Amino acid sequence: MLLRKSNPPLLEWLNSPIIYRQHVGITDRIRQLLPDYYSPVACFHHYLNMAQGNFKEYLRGDIVWVKKYFYVLRPLLAIRWIEESDVIVPMTLGALIEKTIHDGELKATIADLIHRKHNGAELDRGPAIPRLSRFIKDELDPLSKKDLKDHRAKRTSDKLNEVFRTSLIEAWDDA
Repeated sequence: MLLRKSNPPLLEWLNSPIIYRQHVGITDRIRQLLPDYYSPVACFHHYLNMAQGNFKEYLRGDIVWVKKYFYVLRPLLAIRWIEESDVIVPMTLGALIEKTIHDGELKATIADLIHRKHNGAELDRGPAIPRLSRFIKDELDPLSKKDLKDHRAKRTSDKLNEVFRTSLIEAWDDA
């Protein structure tokens, strides 16, 4: 059901460069179905709700939860990706930045934040970062007014059911 609804966390998990454990045959069959069930509109709404919620919760005011910029930036860049591309949003922030940020100053500001995080700087509460705050507000305002409709044909569950049945048989055979 999660794949049928184009659930972004599931799509991210299936495309993650980090794999802890998998049953290759099963995950390969599921990945083959991604193009049939990927809905940019469903993903757009998921990422927009995530960005709006994290912005309202953590990034309003002069003193903010600095590390939460990532919790708003990634969904906003994912939305940009969706608007510019026909393929599923990549998992890595670096890929999103490279494809969707064309403003050098903004890219440098984000790079500095990433650098601080990688070097172990505590990114708890601190002063707002004006360039990032301005970018977020400029992005969120028009996005919240968009009314997207999914024009793709309704997808049946037939292919998903077949993969599920095959996966159960395969998993039980391995047990």
